[in-house]
Amino acid sequence: MAKRERISEENLPSFLATIPDWQRSGNMITRIFEFPNFLAAMGFLNAVAICAEVADHHPDMLIFSWNKVKISIATHDKGGLTELDFALAVKINGLVSK
Repeated sequence: MAKRERISEENLPSFLATIPDWQRSGNMITRIFEFPNFLAAMGFLNAVAICAEVADHHPDMLIFSWNKVKISIATHDKGGLTELDFALAVKINGLVSK
């Protein structure tokens, strides 16, 4: 299981390299996903919600411009990024690569 210990600044670049298309934004990692229509974006949000619930780790999610979804992940109680955040990002990436 992924660890909930905060990742050091020194080690963050190697973790970021494992999640294509995600960006660091302060103490979070974020990615914007674009879909062909509103229903596809909503379906993706629901799939992310299931992954998040199973992981017991819940990201911030925003749907905008009718077909775009922004996901932001952090371990708030640790004040930064942990392995748990990156593990969830990998699972979310898997939802769109299928």
